[in-house]
Amino acid sequence: MAARKSKKAPVYNCPVEATLDVIGGKWKALILFWLKARVYRFGELRRLIPDVSERMLTQQLRELEGHGIVRRQVYPVVPPRVEYSLTPYGRTLSPITELMCAWGQKHVKRLAGQS
Repeated sequence: MAARKSKKAPVYNCPVEATLDVIGGKWKALILFWLKARVYRFGELRRLIPDVSERMLTQQLRELEGHGIVRRQVYPVVPPRVEYSLTPYGRTLSPITELMCAWGQKHVKRLAGQS
C-alpha cells in the first residue's frame, strides 16, 4: 500500500491573508452574499451573478466547498439537481459579508453624491 502524501498547511504572514486565501477574488464574496439567505441551485446562482462564467462559478464553488464553506447537495434525479448552501462553518463568515454589504451601500451613496 502506497503512503498518502500529506497536504502541507499554508503559511500566512497575517490573519487577513488567510481569510483572503479562502474568500478572496471577485466572485466568492458574491457567492457567499447570496448563499447566506437560502439554498440555491447552480442556474439560480448563475442568474444572480450574471457576469461570472459557468466555468468560473463552478471553480469558485468547488474551492469554497474544498474549504468547508459551501455544501454541495446532489439529488439522484433525472435531470440531476444540485443545490448549494453554506455549511455551519461557512455561516461564520456572515458578519464579514454583512460588513462588506454595509460598506458597499455607503460607498455607492458616496459615489452618487460626487456625481
